[in-house]
Amino acid sequence: MESGSQVNEPPGRSSQRLANLVGTLIALITLTVPIFAIAHFSSASYEQLLQSPTQLLPRTRDAEE
Repeated sequence: MESGSQVNEPPGRSSQRLANLVGTLIALITLTVPIFAIAHFSSASYEQLLQSPTQLLPRTRDAEE
């Protein structure tokens, strides 16, 4: 081996880097999408709760009479 020559990477090395990148992206998506979905739907139901709080209260006998 010559001292000035560059060491070539093994052929599977670039595919391993791609697999690591794809795996990292999948992991990030798996962790972030549920958080955003929960935040989106919980805030929507919270706004509905603020708009019509009387519909969620049980009716009493005094109110019916």
